[in-house]
Amino acid sequence: MPQVPAENAPTAAAAAAAPAVPGEGRHGGATAWWGKLHGLGPVIGLVLLCIAGTLLNSNFATYDNVMNVLTRTAFIGIIAVGMCFVIISGGIDLSVGSMAALIAGSVILFMNAMAPVLGSPMAAVVVGMLLAVVLGAVFGLVHGLLITKGRIEPFIVTLGTLGIFRAYLTYFSNGGAITLENDLSDIYSPVYYANLLGVPIPVWIFLLVAVIGGVILNRTAYGRYVQAIGSNEQVAQYAAVDVHKIKILTYMLLGVCVGIATLLYVPRLGSASPTTGLLWELEAIAAVIVGGTVLKGGAGSITGTVVGAILLSVISNILNLTSIISVYLNAAVQGFVIIAVAFMQRGKR
Repeated sequence: MPQVPAENAPTAAAAAAAPAVPGEGRHGGATAWWGKLHGLGPVIGLVLLCIAGTLLNSNFATYDNVMNVLTRTAFIGIIAVGMCFVIISGGIDLSVGSMAALIAGSVILFMNAMAPVLGSPMAAVVVGMLLAVVLGAVFGLVHGLLITKGRIEPFIVTLGTLGIFRAYLTYFSNGGAITLENDLSDIYSPVYYANLLGVPIPVWIFLLVAVIGGVILNRTAYGRYVQAIGSNEQVAQYAAVDVHKIKILTYMLLGVCVGIATLLYVPRLGSASPTTGLLWELEAIAAVIVGGTVLKGGAGSITGTVVGAILLSVISNILNLTSIISVYLNAAVQGFVIIAVAFMQRGKR
């Protein structure tokens, strides 16, 4: 067998003996430092916003206002946790606001109809809450199947269901509002208005969902598969990852998060209308992107998403407490934030 010339076969020792590139360590350290600083961007932004809010209005830093901000963040934050998985996998869901509206209307109709049948308003409320989660999972399953088996782009699928969900709610409500009956509302209201250790229930649920989401994303094989698919779907397939199954589960996970957020939201007003959940998809996507998740997929964090959701709520709260600009421009501010962050991410990957 012919021998490979020694000069053509570099060894580990030769590689180790190669001279170091001048300044390589310094550049590597600077890159790592910049990467850490960039990862802390959302946290730094939130801290600066809180300082600005306190300076602009002394009521901003009060305990009641902080709890109010966190409670209002809970709905979008829970949805954003599920949205984070979808965007990391390389997908998108534009329908979550309309989905929440249809789930809310369906749950209220179900509770009103089932209370006399079950003979217990409490039982009707409990079963209705479970229905919200089940409906979310079913809607997510439909999205996942259309995207994977139907081979339709996520943008197109969810753009279509955005209109479908809200149209059906408008149909069920005859263009008006679907209202929860008073006895059911009295039983259901503590889910939103009650607190535990001085912290509102929705905030605790938000925290629990975020912790579970973080564990799933970072500590399970499923979470690694989601990131792998978002990084390079073809390579993930070659690595024997069941891409279709993971994508379906990811959209179902988002649907469950929408269901949880909705069951917390319904007792707030006790009604659902064609405007329920309006622009929630914008806020959820904004929270994920502001939190540092890459738009192209493959990388992101639940912690960053939580910070992003709180940051957007703080912006809205500051607008409400001050007269810097009109509160009606809140959605515009969020839109500018999405574009700005996307612009800064344009060089990634």
